[in-house]
Amino acid sequence: MATYKILFLGDIVGKPGREAVAKGLPKLVNDHRPEFVLVNGENSAAGLGITPAIADELFGLGVDGITLGNHAFNKKEIYSYLDTGKMIVRPGNLPSTGVPGRGAMTIEKHGIRLLVLNLCGRVYMESYDDPFAEVNQILEKADTPHIFLDFHAEATSEKIAMGYHCEGRVSAVVGTHTHVTTADERVLPGGTAVITDVGMTGPVNSVLGMRKDIILGRFRTQMPARFEVADESGVISGVVINVETSTGRAVGIQRVQWGE
Repeated sequence: MATYKILFLGDIVGKPGREAVAKGLPKLVNDHRPEFVLVNGENSAAGLGITPAIADELFGLGVDGITLGNHAFNKKEIYSYLDTGKMIVRPGNLPSTGVPGRGAMTIEKHGIRLLVLNLCGRVYMESYDDPFAEVNQILEKADTPHIFLDFHAEATSEKIAMGYHCEGRVSAVVGTHTHVTTADERVLPGGTAVITDVGMTGPVNSVLGMRKDIILGRFRTQMPARFEVADESGVISGVVINVETSTGRAVGIQRVQWGE
């Protein structure tokens, strides 16, 4: 049985996350030999959003595709970049007109056409169109069995439900957004690899990537404060997914980490 691997790195947070990718990605690639390297970059610019320069930096490090999330449009300079055809996607369950970018992209390498999707959940998040209906529409038109979904959502129940919703129809459904790695990775009977949250690529000695003192102050006093990315060394949290080349069915998924 011929297989290939997808390496996906969870939410890159600020400069520490980007530096961790620069330092740790070569080792992860050497150890796992992935066909595709994907990252979530929606927090890569000072913790909120992404810029064209940062996207190009990630591509230069060997990243094949970038997914985003609810902070996709925090930096206005990314708007036009999202329409350049680069391998970057924002949540697809947004209005079809008036919104820059796209929610799906196809990356082709060595004869494998990987469809990469990005959707946002609706529980405890901003107003998005129904992600379950949106993925149905996308899958009806898909021309490849190799399909990867980054489901950027807050509620664990919604992310788990999306895995079952897509079971047997996509290669993987990976959760992002909450920045804490979950230990529930598995391959569903239908051949779909799932994990509730991949975790964060960023400063580990922090609160979800932000400075501890600021977050603690918010909790202790309820006073407003501007969040800042922690000035700590970054770690990588991600997953490696094994996929059957002929069918697009996942046959394995494992958590991977790099750093302290």
